[in-house]
Amino acid sequence: MSDAGVEEAVEIPPPEGEIPPIPGDDSIEVPDGSPPLTRNGVILEAAFVDPSSSWPPADGEGKNAIELQASSVLLDRDGTVSLASSKKSSKSKSKKQDTSEDPTFVDVNKKTNTKSITRSKTTTVEEQTIGFRWCCKSKEAVLDTHTTEAGNDAALVEEKERAVEEANALKKAMKEKERERKKQDRYNRVPDGILIYKLDTATHTVELLSGGHSNTDSDSLLQKMVVARASPLENDKTRRGIRLTAIDGTESTLIACEQRTATSWLEAMDMMLGHGGRNKAVTKAAKAEASGADAGAGKPSTKQSSRAWAGGLKDAERDAIEAEYLNLASYSNKLIRAGALPNQKGKGGAGGIYYSMEYQSEQSDHENEALESIAKRRAVIKDSWDFYRMICSLLRDKRKYDEIFRKLQLDPVYPYLNSMTGLNDPGDAEYENADKQVLQHDLPEFIEMTKIEVANSLVKKAEEALPSLVEICKALAGSLGMEEVGVGPIKDPNTAIRKAEKKYEGDLLKVTDYCRALLVVKDFPSLLALLELARDSFGPLIRRVKLSTLKSDHGSLPGGYRDCKINLELKDHVCEIQVHLWPMWTVCGVDGFRHYRHCLEYSTDSFVDPYDALEGLDRKTLAELVVMAEEAVADIPLDQLEWYHEKFILDYFAETGLFMKHGLDVWAETTLRQLIKLRCESPEIGPDHHETMILNNYLERVLIKLKKTKEAKEISRKLKAYEERNVNEKQEAETSLWGSFFNAPSDVYDAVMDPNKKEREEEEMLRKEVKASKKKWRKIRQERFQFLDSAAPHQEEKKDYK
Repeated sequence: MSDAGVEEAVEIPPPEGEIPPIPGDDSIEVPDGSPPLTRNGVILEAAFVDPSSSWPPADGEGKNAIELQASSVLLDRDGTVSLASSKKSSKSKSKKQDTSEDPTFVDVNKKTNTKSITRSKTTTVEEQTIGFRWCCKSKEAVLDTHTTEAGNDAALVEEKERAVEEANALKKAMKEKERERKKQDRYNRVPDGILIYKLDTATHTVELLSGGHSNTDSDSLLQKMVVARASPLENDKTRRGIRLTAIDGTESTLIACEQRTATSWLEAMDMMLGHGGRNKAVTKAAKAEASGADAGAGKPSTKQSSRAWAGGLKDAERDAIEAEYLNLASYSNKLIRAGALPNQKGKGGAGGIYYSMEYQSEQSDHENEALESIAKRRAVIKDSWDFYRMICSLLRDKRKYDEIFRKLQLDPVYPYLNSMTGLNDPGDAEYENADKQVLQHDLPEFIEMTKIEVANSLVKKAEEALPSLVEICKALAGSLGMEEVGVGPIKDPNTAIRKAEKKYEGDLLKVTDYCRALLVVKDFPSLLALLELARDSFGPLIRRVKLSTLKSDHGSLPGGYRDCKINLELKDHVCEIQVHLWPMWTVCGVDGFRHYRHCLEYSTDSFVDPYDALEGLDRKTLAELVVMAEEAVADIPLDQLEWYHEKFILDYFAETGLFMKHGLDVWAETTLRQLIKLRCESPEIGPDHHETMILNNYLERVLIKLKKTKEAKEISRKLKAYEERNVNEKQEAETSLWGSFFNAPSDVYDAVMDPNKKEREEEEMLRKEVKASKKKWRKIRQERFQFLDSAAPHQEEKKDYK
């Protein structure tokens, strides 16, 4: 038997605070001459146009080809840089991550505050077993074991936390280094025509990241600049240009590949230049740099951007606004890139691939705003944009209705129609008319019924009357040749109850459109013919003729709409025929009632200008609404807009209001000029249309703000000439009407040369005007509606609709 020596195994923790160095980390370099600024800020990267190339690409190249070329060199399609390895391991390997080779890994669960010492003795004995074989057998005996404490618990906990913090800091540094390396690789093969720039709001710097191309003039490119001022580029029809003024007074221009890049970058610069703490640091660094420069160097510019609206905010508040705004802009861009928006035809241009944003903070544990929070805020802003755009749409259509009615009043038969008195016409109190005279029959059984039971009973009556109403409409359409005819559907009982509560204090008997139909007539003479035909054909059945909204001294329905309503009783149930004029019908068609309901609900008639809906909004909200506007027009840039893109024309019109309220008057001017150009090109509108003049009115206001007095005066003269033409048009129509009435020049002389009897003469002149209009109607009636003369003698043969 032989003895073995004693072996002592000691488990000792690593030295305090010692963490292995990071492989390949030669320290993070800080550029020479950089001002000692705080690191709170945002870094934006985006694509801009190479001045040596044309954008959009020439025919044959195509945006899609460039986009694919750009996508092939990216790790993520949304424009962010992935920190994951390009070689992904299997699921089994990813679950069992090996941390032994990670120099920054610290096992926080491992006990490092003790060391264990174990002493043992091993004895080996040789023995003979069956089969004459010898073997060795070892025995190990533990002599003693004891544990030694390495220090008190509080100090060890603090040491462990410090080690974890240092490890996390080093791990973050490794990620940053890897991020920078991948960024450089990302921009090694940028497509021709594109340059990638970076904006760092912490240092106020704009820097070129990508290299040039074969045709690029590198000497003329903006390489790096400390920005002192930023503004939209004037006379830029693409609305993608930004003019930058450096701290030394030099100017440069950047043209973004996409509109949303220009808007978000300019907004970020405005907030950046409004930061008091950063501005002081940047100015101080610029002065220090200028003092050591050559005598011929430019003097540092300390003049702040005129649009630095965030300058009145506290720095912490401005930082929060900056982060929220740019997170929203980045999120919106990702939705556009992913094609996640409704009715999205494309995914934006190639420039959108490089659109990225990264928030930086001095705090190591800072986390970007949660994606869910960004999505919720975007939903709120999107709803606000949709509502504001709807207001613009409703007021646009109201102006169309008003202009159409103005022209309809020039019809020579209008004075005759205007003089007519309706039957049981409630006048302007039509909407809230608790004293309505036309009622459904109040049956005895209604006394013991609930509201819903009464409504159901009236709906059944309406279903019985519907076939008779269809026959009447067919007869009228066959005689007059209607533009459109529609019948039904029967009003739902719950809808009838809601209408009764809103209009008639809950009285269901005053709801007279359970059974309804619509007729669209060509013009006022056709309407007069319909009224005469209805009187002669089924006069005893008529309970009401409402003409008040077509009268010049009466208001329109909410939203500007005007029509005629005829109520008649069929099968002991009051039905309604809505008679529409074709020129008004063309504005909204069957959606006219929706337009009326929305205008009523939101009181849009109280707005003179749709842009008044933006009053009271803060600048941050306006900036975020611009993001939603750019999202809405992402499919069609301003310079590619055509006159038939009505949906996008409305979007750009709404966005113009945001620009005007937000101080972006240069872009407001650019957008308005393009919209005016498109309206002039439209075959249905033209340069003298009221919509074109409304746009000119806004343009005049913008030019005044931009101090372009000469151009503003030219627009003003154009607007005055338009108003004079409208006045002359009305006078010419009146002159033509009077020419058909007066038989001799002396009649005109007698009517004019009596100024002392003005009030009496006005009434007399009105009577004569109506008489002349009626004479005109008789002439038209003879030419177009001769069948009316034969309708009266055959009244006894008319069908019984009762």
